[in-house]
Amino acid sequence: MRTPRTLEVWKLGTVNYLKSLKLQDKLVSERKANRIPDTLLSLQHPPTYTLGKRRTDHNLLIPEAELKSIGAELHYTQRGGDITFHGPHQAILYPILSLRSIGFGARSYVEALERSMIEFSSLYGVKARAGNKCETGVWVGDRKIGAIGVRISSGITCHGLAFNIDPDMKYFEHIVPCGIADKEVTSLRRETDAQLPSEEVIHEQLVTCLAKVFSYDDVVVKEDPSAILNTLEDDD
Repeated sequence: MRTPRTLEVWKLGTVNYLKSLKLQDKLVSERKANRIPDTLLSLQHPPTYTLGKRRTDHNLLIPEAELKSIGAELHYTQRGGDITFHGPHQAILYPILSLRSIGFGARSYVEALERSMIEFSSLYGVKARAGNKCETGVWVGDRKIGAIGVRISSGITCHGLAFNIDPDMKYFEHIVPCGIADKEVTSLRRETDAQLPSEEVIHEQLVTCLAKVFSYDDVVVKEDPSAILNTLEDDD
């Protein structure tokens, strides 16, 4: 009989991208040392472009000097994947999980993230699918609705997924999203006829789908996650 597994969820609201990186680094270290359980950050970012460790700068179609004029930032990361956009009205989940404790390898982990978004999409009558070869993420037809970029260090995950609820699509015009040319990006708003609830409810539903796919027995919501964000500011 296996030990019941708990997922601790931190609802962080809108968080600056660099602060989220710092928080993930801190949590990864604590998860490696077994000081915290598997943890999931649920948040949004201000308009931000991020590049993965392959440094595919050519997929940014706007001069970096012009990013400020459109209200966006650019950050380089150590995650897998290509360039992507994060911004308001997008549900972002960063799982800090021990793959050894859940018995997943890297590929099965990414596939589980895809299934989480597919299951969530089905709640709104949207038939999503995993990408074809070399097309990570989740698609509706040939339109991408959810992106994935992960990093795994000593069996502990960070970074994660971004699901488009209703972001400003103009930001995607300045990149080759995930390095895949000639494919559109879409959103839940565009793909469903259903009335959408508040974004807080959508985040909660996506978290529930992920917890189900990963077979967690219990989900515990962090009481005051702002406290940890304040400690990061104190460290600066």
